[in-house]
Amino acid sequence: MPKPKKRGSNHQRGAGGQPRNVQPFSDEDASIETMSHCSGFSDPASFTEDGPEVDEEATQEDLEYKLKGFIDLTLDKSAKTRQAALESLKSAFSSKILYEFIMERRMTLTDSIERCIKKGKSDEQCAAAGLACLLCVQMGSGIESEEIFKTLGPVLKKIVCDGTASVQARQAELYSTMECLENIFTKAYQRDRDTNGVSSTHNTVLHISALLAWTLLLTICPMNEVKKKIEMHLHKLPSLLSCDDLNMRIAAGETLALLFELARETDADFFYEDMELLTEKLRALATDGNKHRAKVDKRKQRSVFRDVLRAVEERDFPTEMVKFGPERMYIDCWVKKQTYDTFKEILGSGMQYHLQSNDFLRNVFELGPPVMLDAATLKTMKISRFERHLYNSAAFKARTKARSKCRDKRADVGEFF
Repeated sequence: MPKPKKRGSNHQRGAGGQPRNVQPFSDEDASIETMSHCSGFSDPASFTEDGPEVDEEATQEDLEYKLKGFIDLTLDKSAKTRQAALESLKSAFSSKILYEFIMERRMTLTDSIERCIKKGKSDEQCAAAGLACLLCVQMGSGIESEEIFKTLGPVLKKIVCDGTASVQARQAELYSTMECLENIFTKAYQRDRDTNGVSSTHNTVLHISALLAWTLLLTICPMNEVKKKIEMHLHKLPSLLSCDDLNMRIAAGETLALLFELARETDADFFYEDMELLTEKLRALATDGNKHRAKVDKRKQRSVFRDVLRAVEERDFPTEMVKFGPERMYIDCWVKKQTYDTFKEILGSGMQYHLQSNDFLRNVFELGPPVMLDAATLKTMKISRFERHLYNSAAFKARTKARSKCRDKRADVGEFF
C-alpha cells in the first residue's frame, strides 16, 4: 500500500530524502505560514491526555523534512522569508534535541547564519545571532561548537564593535570576548549624556546586554582573571545603581552580588572599603517607595535588591528549586542563577525539555546523564502526558544517536568534551 503524502506538504522528496524544488513563501505570507509549522514544537497543550500515543519515528521524520525546507529558505531572496525561516529554526532548536540532524548540516547552517548576519538588516541579524546560540547549545561543548564559534565569532565581534550598526543588531550579538563587552558597558560608567543625537535609552539597553553577557563569561574565567576583573570593576559598578533605567539598576545589582560571591570564594577575608555606602544604596533600593515609579517596577526592584542586599551583607542566597519532570534542580548561588537565566532567555519555553534531554546543559548544571524511564514507570508517576512525551522523545534520540555511532567511523574516537 503506497505511503500517503504528509499533510500540508506539496513538496517532492529528492534522493536521500532531501526536499526538492521547495517553493519560497511570498513576502505576504512568509512569516505566517512558516511559523505555523513550528508553532506546536513546544506547546504542552498540543499533547492531550486522552489522545493517541505519538509515533516518535514518524514525528521525527516529518520534523526533519520541514527543517530541511526552512534551511533552504534561509537562502531566499526575500528578507522576510529568510527571517521567518530563521525564527522557525530557532523555535525547533529550542524545543527539540536535534543533535544528529544538526551535526550532518552544521556547516550549511553556519554558512547560512553568517550570510544572514553579513547581508541582513537588524531583525534578520538578531534572528541569525539567536540561531547561532542555539546551534552551539545543540552541539554541546565539543570541537564542533568551537568550529562554529571560530567562523561566526569575528563576524559577531565586528557588528558588536560597529558603532554605525543598529542598536538591536549589536544587542543580539554580544557573545564575543570580554574585552569587547567591557568596551561597551563601561561607557555606562560615564555620567555625561550623549550629545551626538543617539538615544541614551537605546544605548542603555545595549549596555545592559553587554554587562550581563560579560558577567556570564566571568563565571567561567580562571580565578586569577576573576580577581583582576573584580579589582577593575567592583568600585565602579555601584555608580550604575543610580541609573534612571530599572533594568540597568537590576543588572548592576545582580552583577555586584555575583562579584561579591566570587570575591569571597577567592579570598575568605575579602574586604570592601566602601561597604557602608554600598549597603546604604542597596537598602534604599530595596525599600524604594518613589511615587513617580510604577508599582510593578517598584515591586520588582524591591524584590531583587532585598536578595542583593542579603548577598552583600550576609553572604546569603535565596535558594530556588526548578522542576522538570520527575527531576529537581536547586539554584543555590548567584553564579548558577546567572547561568540558568541566560540559557532560559535563549531557550524560552524549551528550557525544561533541554534540562531533561540535552547532554550539554545537564553537564553545565552537573545533572548527570539524562534519566531514561520505561513506559510502565512513566505511567505510574504523576506527570503529564506532555512530560511523558518528552522522555519518550529523549529515549528515541538516545537510541538514534547510539545506532548512528555504530555506523559512523568516528565511533571509536568517542565523544569530545
